[in-house]
Amino acid sequence: MNYRIEHDFLGEKAIPANAYWGVHTQRALENFPISGIKNHPDFIKAIAQIKAAVAKLCVNYNVFEEKLAKAIIKASQEIFDGSLINQIVVDVFQAGAGTSLNMNVNEVIANRANELLGNSLGSYNPVHPNDAVNFAQSTNDVIPTAMRISTIELIKNLLKEGELLAWSFNKKAKEFKNLIKSGRTHLTDATPIRLGDEFLAYGICIEKDLSTIKKVMTNLYYIGLSGSATGSGVNVPDFYKENIVDYLSKETGLSLKKAKSLYEAMQNQADFAHLMGALNSFSLNLFRITSDLRLLSSGPNTGLNEIKLPEVQAGSSIMPGKINPSILEMFGMVCFYVSGMNQTVSMAVSAGQLELNVFMPIIANSTLTAIEYLTNAISVLRKKCIEGIEANKEVMEKYALTSLALPTVLSPKLGYEKTADLVKEARRKNEDIIKLLENKKVMTRKELLSFIKNHFKE
Repeated sequence: MNYRIEHDFLGEKAIPANAYWGVHTQRALENFPISGIKNHPDFIKAIAQIKAAVAKLCVNYNVFEEKLAKAIIKASQEIFDGSLINQIVVDVFQAGAGTSLNMNVNEVIANRANELLGNSLGSYNPVHPNDAVNFAQSTNDVIPTAMRISTIELIKNLLKEGELLAWSFNKKAKEFKNLIKSGRTHLTDATPIRLGDEFLAYGICIEKDLSTIKKVMTNLYYIGLSGSATGSGVNVPDFYKENIVDYLSKETGLSLKKAKSLYEAMQNQADFAHLMGALNSFSLNLFRITSDLRLLSSGPNTGLNEIKLPEVQAGSSIMPGKINPSILEMFGMVCFYVSGMNQTVSMAVSAGQLELNVFMPIIANSTLTAIEYLTNAISVLRKKCIEGIEANKEVMEKYALTSLALPTVLSPKLGYEKTADLVKEARRKNEDIIKLLENKKVMTRKELLSFIKNHFKE
């Protein structure tokens, strides 16, 4: 491989000749060969948008020459479009605050911009990664701003998929509206319910969680760009402080706002803890719902078998014909992952000290991957499972009419004690509860079924 030599204040370093990154990135590659996991593409793209917005602002205020600004903007756009994103190579586990990542982006943009201007890689003339691409910026205000932009963008798909999932449950609720089944509390027989009401509750639960996520997202629109290294705005000209949020809003299409305190925006990343807490609650509820579906579909011959899930793949390498709730099992694993990322973000947020939280890269990666994985899993859950669920009407009716909780409807007529005696007798004799009621001339089967159906009339 051919190399070029670059230098920084630590000395010289050999860089692959055709690489768009530079000495700062090369040191990060050598210092942090940790996971092989690269930073999330949406995170990188958000950084590129910041660089483009700064260049547009600077050319309009005659700080940059037009050809220099255009080269920076084009290079930034190429990162955003994906053609240069493979040059952003630093590990997720890197130098604190994301300095390695910020410099990786700065160097790639600078080298590509210089190339566009007819200069060689590594020349950094006229476009310098620090003086031009990073003009009036610090890693400490760029990274948290990019975290917010990328999270706002990525959460849109999650909310859309969540709404579609709620809609699917609500649609099933209408389909199953008149299907009576046995309720269960403590995993034991309880009074009858409708399968439709069970599914409607799932849909409403999802809608409530989505509403919570939307509420906690509002604070992410406040950004600390122009705070520079500590929030004081050192080395940041007034025209930049007054205009950069508007320029970045136009660049991203988002209604961004300047943080009320640039110091607070740098110190405090609790907005991500709030969001991950809401995502964690959402995933826990979704896991609870999918666990219910696993129970309701269990069997088919030795379980509840009240619903039938779509068959998506063979369930065993040794038992022919076996079908498992594979989609629901996958979904549970994703929910566990989200909970783990929530814990990571919580710890990282609490570890900020004085003017900066240096653990922002792992906050960003944990948040963005949790959103992405949960979004993808919800889409698969809806398309390959929920939309194809069928009800086993005969099985549900059998359970409903043999449930020992069925006589509860007689309590107002007979009283709690007499009703309890009937249940006890049915359990002791292992006798059909309806047959027992008919033998004792308490209520006929027809009268009991009519009572139950009238209870659910709307």
